[in-house]
Formats: sequence, C-alpha cells, structure tokens
Amino acid sequence: GNRRGGASLSRGATRASVGLMAGDPAALLVAVLDTNVVIAGLLWAGPPYSLLVRATDRRDIVLATSPVLVAELEDTLALPRFRKRIVDARTSVEALVAAYRDATVLVIPQDVPRVVADDVDDDHVIAAAVAARATYLVTGDRTHLLPIGVHRDITIVSPRQCLDLLGP
Repeated sequence: GNRRGGASLSRGATRASVGLMAGDPAALLVAVLDTNVVIAGLLWAGPPYSLLVRATDRRDIVLATSPVLVAELEDTLALPRFRKRIVDARTSVEALVAAYRDATVLVIPQDVPRVVADDVDDDHVIAAAVAARATYLVTGDRTHLLPIGVHRDITIVSPRQCLDLLGP
C-alpha cells in the first residue's frame, strides 16, 4: 500500500483519490462521514444522501473510511430497526456496505488516540479523519462530535453545513 500521512490506501483507490491523498493541487476535498450520516444517506433522502451523490457523481469531494468504520456500518445496518427500510428498498446490508466501500477510499489509522471522553466509537471516526487528512468530518452527533468544532485542522460539520461549504 501507499503510505502517506499515517494512512494506507486500499488497492481499490482511484488515481484521483490517490492524488488527492498525496496532496494533488488539482484535487479538492476529503471527508470522513460518521456512521449515522452514512446510514441516513444510504436509506433516506436529504443532505446525507446529497453528499453521497456528490461524492460519487460530481467527484468534487472524496469520501474516506476505515475498516473499523465499515464494520460499524455493517453492524449498525444489521440492527432490527433498519430491516424494514432495507427490505422496502429491495437491497441488503451486504449490498449497501459494498456500495459504500466502492464509493470510498480506505485508510488505516496507525493509532486511535482518546479524544472523545464519553464515546470510544467517536475516537475511531476522528482517527480515520486524521489518517485521511480530511478537510471535514461530517456527523449528526450533536452530543460528542459537533461541539468539538475543529480537531487538528479537520472541521467537524453537519451534513447540511458540509453541503453549504461545498457550494452549488
């Protein structure tokens, strides 16, 4: 793998995303989406969905994730509360996770420092954002993550704020 900024890129990373991770000036922004945003984007219309579409269609933002976040996504989508929505959408947990993986660059954080006192899962989101050298960490977590505001030059924003910052 390509080692840069404490992260390893998956073999599936595109040339554009590798250039972005390497600081290519022609590339734009990297974001890490918290699991709550990914699920909202995969299962409902709204700002999280718009972010996923923008990343996959317009490609003016690159989404990064980590193996821990992909596993959390899979475990969370498998919860009973999402079963009906997934069946109604005529898809599966596996298909949704595969689609998200295909739309993202995988980073491997070298360490996961404690940042969020009350939620170790949030530390993994922050670690992925640091490893990806993300511009934005996008979350709906108003209790733990949004109040932090900025962590090591990563701006922590809601999906709506991220879309507003990206512009039309």
